[in-house]
Amino acid sequence: MTTPGKKAVVLFSGGLDSTTCLAVAREQGFSPCALSFAYGQRHEVELQAAKRVAEAMNVTAHLVLPLPLGAIGGSALTADIAVPKDRDVAAMEAEIPVTYVPARNTIFLSMALGWAEVLGAQDIYIGVNALDYSGYPDCRPEFVAAFEAMANLAVKEAVEGHLHITIHTPLLHLTKADIVRLGTRLGVDYGLTHSCYDPDPSGLACGRCDSCLLRKKGFAEAGVPDPTRYR
Repeated sequence: MTTPGKKAVVLFSGGLDSTTCLAVAREQGFSPCALSFAYGQRHEVELQAAKRVAEAMNVTAHLVLPLPLGAIGGSALTADIAVPKDRDVAAMEAEIPVTYVPARNTIFLSMALGWAEVLGAQDIYIGVNALDYSGYPDCRPEFVAAFEAMANLAVKEAVEGHLHITIHTPLLHLTKADIVRLGTRLGVDYGLTHSCYDPDPSGLACGRCDSCLLRKKGFAEAGVPDPTRYR
C-alpha cells in the first residue's frame, strides 16, 4: 500500500501524456514532485503549459531545470531542422523520426533519479507510451526496464538498501484514446496542456505535426471534445 502523500518524481512536460501521468500518480496516493526541462526545445511554450497545469493541480513542488541539449542538436526539436507534417500513422511507425532528441529520456530519467534520491523518494513516473507514439526508442518497455535496473545500481540510497527505485509507466500500453479517457475520468483539464512540436509564436498548435495528429486522433477516438487551440 502507498502511504498517502508519499513523494514521487514525475517527469512533466505539460503535455497530454505527462499531465495524465501526474494525475495517475496522485490518484495512486503519491504527492507528485513535477520535473520539467528547458532543454532548448523549439516548443518551449510547453513550459508555460507545465506551469499552468502544476498550479491548477496544486502540485507543491515543480522544478524546471535548464539542460542545453540544443547545443548538441541532432533533432528537429532542438535544431534548425524541419518538423515532419501531415504524416499518417504508418509513416510514423516506419522509422524513428527526426523529432527524436538524442538520449532525451535517458538524461531526463537520470536527473529525476538524482532528485528522487535527494527527496528520499523511490518512485519515478514517466508518461512514455508504446502504442500511439512517434517510434522513439526511449519510450519502449525494454528501455524502461533497463534503466530501472541501472538506477538501483547507481545511487547511494539504493546500494545501501535504504530504497528501491521503481520506474512507473502507467500509460505504456494505452492508446491515445485510452489516455484521454483516463485523464478525463481523473478530472484533467486538457485545455491547459500543450503537445505541438511546431507552435506559432503565440503558442497555437500547428495541427499537422506527429504530436498534434496523434493528439487529435486520441480525442476523436475517445469521443471527447478536443480543447486544443489550433492556428
